[in-house]
Order: sequence, then structure tokens, then C-alpha cells
Amino acid sequence: MSVVGIDVGFQNCYIAVARSGGIETIANEYSDRCTPACVSLASKNRMIGNAAKSQIITNFKNTVHGFKKFHGRAFDDPFVQAEKPKLPYSLHKLDNGNTGIKVRYLEEDKVFTCEQITGMLLTKLKETSENALKKPVVDCVISVPSFFTDAERRSVFDASQIAGLNCLRLITDTTAVALAYGIYKQDLPTPEERPRNVVFVDMGHSSFQVAITAFNKGKLKVLSTAFDPYLGGRNFDEALVDYFCEEFKSKYKLNVRDNPRAVLRLHQECEKLKKLMSANSSDLPLNIECFMNDIDVSSRMNRGHFEEMCAQYLMRVEMPLKVALEQSKLSRDDIYAVEIVGGATRIPAIKERIAKFFGKDVSTTLNADEAVARGCALQCAILSPACKVREFSITDVVPFPITLRWKSPTEDGLGECEVFTKMHAAPFSKVITFHKKEPFDLEAFYSNPQELPYPDHRIGCYSVQNVVPQPDGDSSKVKVKVRVNVHGIFSVSGASLIEKQKGDGDDMQIDSEPMVQNEGRGEEQNKMQVDPEGPSQQDQQSEENSSSSKEAAAGDKQDPAAGGSKPKVKVKSIELPIVVSNVRQLDSEVLTGFVEYERQMIIQDKLVKELNDAKNAVEEYVYDLRDKLCGMYEKYVTQDDSGRLSLMLEDTENWLYEDGEDQPKQVYEEKLDALRRLGQPIYDRHREHEDRPRAFEELGKKLQLYMKFVESYKQKDERFLHLSAEEMSSVEKCVSENMGWMNSRMNAQSKLAPTQDPVVKVADVIVKIQELENVCNPVINKPKPSLEEAPEASDQSAEAHNGPAAAEGKAEAKGNQQTKSGKEMEVD
Repeated sequence: MSVVGIDVGFQNCYIAVARSGGIETIANEYSDRCTPACVSLASKNRMIGNAAKSQIITNFKNTVHGFKKFHGRAFDDPFVQAEKPKLPYSLHKLDNGNTGIKVRYLEEDKVFTCEQITGMLLTKLKETSENALKKPVVDCVISVPSFFTDAERRSVFDASQIAGLNCLRLITDTTAVALAYGIYKQDLPTPEERPRNVVFVDMGHSSFQVAITAFNKGKLKVLSTAFDPYLGGRNFDEALVDYFCEEFKSKYKLNVRDNPRAVLRLHQECEKLKKLMSANSSDLPLNIECFMNDIDVSSRMNRGHFEEMCAQYLMRVEMPLKVALEQSKLSRDDIYAVEIVGGATRIPAIKERIAKFFGKDVSTTLNADEAVARGCALQCAILSPACKVREFSITDVVPFPITLRWKSPTEDGLGECEVFTKMHAAPFSKVITFHKKEPFDLEAFYSNPQELPYPDHRIGCYSVQNVVPQPDGDSSKVKVKVRVNVHGIFSVSGASLIEKQKGDGDDMQIDSEPMVQNEGRGEEQNKMQVDPEGPSQQDQQSEENSSSSKEAAAGDKQDPAAGGSKPKVKVKSIELPIVVSNVRQLDSEVLTGFVEYERQMIIQDKLVKELNDAKNAVEEYVYDLRDKLCGMYEKYVTQDDSGRLSLMLEDTENWLYEDGEDQPKQVYEEKLDALRRLGQPIYDRHREHEDRPRAFEELGKKLQLYMKFVESYKQKDERFLHLSAEEMSSVEKCVSENMGWMNSRMNAQSKLAPTQDPVVKVADVIVKIQELENVCNPVINKPKPSLEEAPEASDQSAEAHNGPAAAEGKAEAKGNQQTKSGKEMEVD
């Protein structure tokens, strides 16, 4: 079983796998450890990753990048509308109001959802993983930003299903980094000691995240998280782009913004310049040839000027740090270390501000680019039964408070309760008790819309069905289980009606836990059930069974105030159906359709790859054979054949770049076969000429060996006296025949020119060697017959007369003689 962690970044993706007892970041087919988050759609196929990135300039309208933040967002979302003018490709409003991406694929205009595009990217990452592991990949853990809302997380989860992946967990970036940091630490304090508090700062290309985590031996607990979803490395790139656009407008009279290709090229150069300025404080040049209208442009920039331009972004670094520290209720002195990851943390000015805020040097012990993927792989290893990992528990947090509101059709007022507060531990389950006589609706939403980096604070509506009053007409007790699972996704996972079978006791006595009365006749238990194992159906069922058994036990318990005389109260738990609506997630039918379409695109990509491979094989054969005709094959082909073959190669090359540019796979295979019919004999003559001497040499050595054996037999060598005359005659005859065959073939071959087909092939010589060995080896290796009984008896008698020492010496001599004889018999 595979264990894979995937860091899906805004700009690049990383894959880490658990193998050979450790975590390894794997490289793609370009030997690159990072895969660009790009998908390029073309007239015949898709290109994903590095191949797609090379199409950004040439096929900019159909090459999709920077789509990570469109997950779960509506087309009318202010963020989407702000991004739309910056993108070289087109956005489209889907029927459900979400953001679609419009491109031209297979000569048709297509609109893909963000889930489909991310699914394509995950398909590529899955393929890369399988090539590295040499086995299928299904289970994985995928990273998401800590500020992703319920809708965004559901969207990423759907994308993993489209790619055919079983996502065991959506883990936040900073939690993955914390796991990669803590699991290898051998000196963490014990659970009884004060925890070690570490700050993790992650600034990538598009966002800024901070988490403060408490470590004890075998566990980590996230104390607080903070973020700026719109601050990252690309802000600094855009500042440089804006500056140079203005400069080129005044210096070269070029309106760069009117040319998407020029803007994309400028972005690429500005990103390179930004990285160079992180390592150099001197003036650095920017040169772009044929930038626009065949004009070469150039300019200069230094780090000081760059930091002045980006002052507004650098000022925003401190706020998330301050918020995270306040929420954790720690002081700066309580912080053990500050670990930084993410590409943008390499900017010196950002490092300085982080270090200044916490009053200590920042630490870079983790790989800035690969730490998230490594943490994902570690989490996958912990969750997978295929790996043995030391026990390490992870407690994450709910980034935004969640409120539940309820109403019945016949009730006028609304009730609501904040079921998960900000920074509440996750994953977590709670059971809320309601007293209802009829079905009712629950609406979940984020409590503080102003804190969300997302315009819609609604999560979903959940209708609890089949609620009926008790037989005596009283309200029924309905227990509703709400949950934030390991993916950080909220759900109403179950509801049950508690039916009293005997009305001998008050319904408030059924629950042994103390209650807190909530508005709208809802009650929430102070004691909550924690489910650290994740959101699987089995776990949920076991929790519900446990809850039911507790309730039954509480019902059977006698009231001590009544002196044990009060009859027992029996209860029955009935599962209630829940109808979910307004949850921003793909319908099952739509998702199934996307999965099938992804399979079709994979098949199409495979067919195009096979077609390109067939075409490339023809081109490669043309160039290879043409080169060798004037080189190593020159003496093996006649001048007439060489001229005719060279003309055919030239015609094939011209055909490839004209009529043969777009042909079926079978046509290329036929062209290659036609070329090979002429080229293969030349190749065979060259190979035979090179390998034939070695084959004849091997046959000659065998013949000399067996001839020596025959001569030894004729000289009455005692080693071979046990062999019969008939056996030796067969060996001698076989050797003689093969000697004659070899001499005649060598003489005949020596009379032929290299341009002629050989009279004897290497395969023929190998067959002769095998025939020779089959006849001679059984005779040569025939063992001597065992000694007779009578001589052994006389030897024993002699040993008895001469004593033990003599017997021992004779046995030793006999053993030496057998060893010597055995060595001499090993002829072949």
C-alpha cells in the first residue's frame, strides 16, 4: 500500500512518500522535485506540470494557473472579480453560480470547474507518485491553507475524488509543518511537564499563515492560528511588475498591459529578479530581449529600492503574528523557537520583521519548500495500516466559530447556539439535545462573517425528519450529533429520537450529564464526546452506540432520593433521517460525471502520447540511420544501396514536416517498418561482424578443451579409466565434426565482402556450442563408480590390526584422494 503526501500549492506542488524507513520527496519525469500547478489544454490533449508551464507564453489563453483560490467561490465573489482582469485565460459563470474556467480543448470551447482543473493536476501528481513507487497510488493526505472554509475544503476533497484518490485527511499547511518538525524530536517534554511552544510561519506565493503549537512527547496541539490570505510572494512580484510597466511606458513608449504575453514574460523575469535580490544587495540588471514590438528592454533594481516599493506589504507581516500570540495566551518568553517555511520567507526584510517581533532569531531547520509535503506523508503513514510509525497524536483547531440555528414550521422564534468556538479543538463531535414534536431545520453558519476571507458565511441546512411527539403528547427528546471531522469539514452526522417506553419518570432524568438550557428549547451537553480517529462511518457509529448505551444505562439507573423504590425507566433510540441542502459541494451525479470525463481525458492523453511516440520513433530512426550510414555502417552497405536509402530517408524527413505532420498512429508505424526493411540488414551485418569473432573464439576454446580430454584418455590417464570406449568415441566424433564445421564456415565467411550477408550467424555458432556441450559434458563429468564391499572389509581388518592411529591416517589419505579426484573431474 502506498503512503503519499501532497502539497498542492498556488504556484508549485510537492510530493513526499514514505519508503525505506523514512520520508522522501520524489522527483518528476524532468528530475524536478517541484511540479508547477499548471494545466494547459490543447487541440488534442492536456499538458500538466512542467510541460504546461512551458506553454504559459505560447498558449496563454488555454493554460490555467493560479486557480487554487477559486475553490468553492462564486463567480460574483469580489476576490474572483478582482483576479479576473489579471488572468490571461477566461473565467465563466457556471449554472450553480460558481467560478468556471473557459478554455479551448479538442477544438471545442469547454468550461471546466475548479474541481476538475485541480483533479487534472492531482491526476498528474498521482502518476508521478506511481512512477516513483512502481505501484498504484490511492491513499494520500493533501494540504490546504488553514483559512480555507467549509466550502473550499469540500471543493478540494471533491477534486481528489475526481483524480481517483482516497484522501485520508485534508491537513492544514502549518499543522503538516508542525508534524514534520515534532515527530523526529527525541527531547520533547513529557506530558506532565510544560509543553514546548513553537511558532511556525509559512509565507508562500499567495498567502501568509502563522500557527503556534505546543509539543509534548508523542503529541502536538495547535494553540492558535492566524493568517493573511492575500499576502504572499506574488504581491512582491506584482509590485516589481507595476514599477517596470511604468518605467517601460515612459522609457520605451510601450503599453505593456495591453499585451498579455509581455505581462507574463515580465512576471517571470521579476520573480527571478526578486530571488536574486534576496541574496544580493547590489544593483541587479533586468534584460528582456524582443520584449514587445521587437524592442529589447533593460533596467536595474536593488534591494533597498525594492523594500521601499513593498513597504505596504511588509507592514502587514506583523499583524498575523500578533493575533496568533494573543489567541494562544502566551508571552514571547514562552516561545521556544520560531520556524519559518515557504518561498517568500527567504526575503530578508520578512525574516527581519519576524525575528524582531518575537525577539529571537528565526530558525530554518526545515526545508522551506518541502516541509508541508513531508508532514502530509507522515500523517498518511500514521493513518495507513501499511506503516509502523511511533504514536503521535495531532490536535488541530477550528479556525472560525460555527453557530447552529434552528426553527420548527410551527414555531415563531429562532434558537441558536455557537457549537464550535474559535480555536476549538478538532476533530471533535458534540451531541445537542432538543425537545420537539415535529420535524425541524438546523442552519449552520460561521458566527463572524467579517473575519472570513470568504463572502458567504453559510455552511448548510440540515432538516431532521420523522420527529413525532411522545405517546402521551409530550415533546420528544431528539439528540443531534454535530461534528468537525479530520478534514475540517462541518456536518450534522446523525440524529436520534429517544422514545420512553414507560412514562414513569421525567425525561430530564434520562441524561446523567448536567445540561445547560439554551434559547429555543435546545440543550447542549457540557460533557462532549471527542473523536480523535477521524470521520469514518464506523467511528461515528461506534460513538452513537456508545452514546445510546450511556443513555440506556442512565435511564435504568434508580433515583437515589427515592430510596431505590422508583421503577426503572426504559428508553428506545430511533435513528432519524437528515436531509442536507444548501451545502456548497458537488452533487453525487455531477461528481460521477466528472470522474468519468477525467477517465476519458486520461485515455485521450494516452492515445496522443502513443501517437507522438510513433511519430518520434520515425524521426529518430531517420536521423540515427543517416548518421551511421556515413559512419559505422559505411563498409557494410554498397554505394548504390546507400544512395537509395539516403534518398528514402530524405523523403521521409520532408514528409514528416509536411503531409506527415498529423497522421494516424498506423501510418507512422508503416513508415518505420518500410525504413527498417532496408536498414535492418545493414544493422544485422554490422552486428554479426562485431560479434562473430567472439562466438568462434568461444567455440574454439570448447573444442580445445574436449580434444585435450580425448588425448588424456588415449594416454591411459587413470582419472578416465572408468569411461567406456563407446562414450569416448562419441566425444571424439562430435569434436571432429564441429571442428570441420567451424573451419569450413570460417573459410567461407572470409571470402565474403562486408556488404554481403554472412554465411554463418552468431546464433548458428551458439547452437553448435550448445550441441557440443550436450554431447561431451555428460561423459566428461561422469563420476567414478563407488568402491566394492570386499575391499572395504579388508581395509577395516587392516585398521583393526594397525590400531586407531593407522586407521585415522588412512581415512584422511582417502579423503584427500577423493577431494583431489573431484577437483580434477571438474573439466567444464
